Amino acid sequence: DAPMELNPALQSRIEALSVMEALFDDLEDVVFFIKDEKGRYVLVNRTLVSRCGMVGKKHVVGRTTDEIYPAPLGRQYRDQDRLVLERDEPIKDKLELQLYVQGGPGWCLTNKVPIHGDDGSVIGMTGLSRDLHIPKKDSKRLPGVSRVVDYIRAHYDQRLRVEDLAAMANLSVYQLEQRMKRIFHVTVGQFIMHARIDVARDLLRDTSCPVAEVAQRAGFYDQSAFARHFKAATELTPTQFRSLA
Repeated sequence: DAPMELNPALQSRIEALSVMEALFDDLEDVVFFIKDEKGRYVLVNRTLVSRCGMVGKKHVVGRTTDEIYPAPLGRQYRDQDRLVLERDEPIKDKLELQLYVQGGPGWCLTNKVPIHGDDGSVIGMTGLSRDLHIPKKDSKRLPGVSRVVDYIRAHYDQRLRVEDLAAMANLSVYQLEQRMKRIFHVTVGQFIMHARIDVARDLLRDTSCPVAEVAQRAGFYDQSAFARHFKAATELTPTQFRSLA
């Protein structure tokens, strides 16, 4: 195949960043990429390639997400890219449930940042998704926070207020938020949403419960709110996720 024609300014930035490619290749819990202004991959690490079920980088470079991921997931990811590229708006620490061909679903924190040319225009974007390692069971090394984590996991279907959770841990709201970010890299609200979406994901995948019942059992008191939060986390509606799962 003929090589991709890239904006010269983007090409120079890629050459500057290529020295980091080997480093990103060695990080098995990090997905890294650079895309051009059309949303085509121009630089990727091995983790992204393997999770997409590809045998080499040459099978990814030059293609867009809707050519890599199954529909409708690929289109949703491409729409997300378009917002970054067209609106020049970065995405910071977005909590997402990624769905890969290889490895199954996994939570990550995603960052996408526009790349600008000398004239200030957007000429591409770079992205990094870091796997979120939240232990399944509580650790006694987490004083105060451990009680909150256990409570959220046991009462995800109830109304949970950060103020009440902080009092449970004998901490201020600020102290609880700081400890959650330091230990799990998410806010208390994100941790609660993580727990609820996990339950909803399993119900959608493993049962034939109506979506309204899934929403209620997972702790969402409004089906539309559930659909909105679920799509924010997965880029898919509950019905679309069920069809893929």
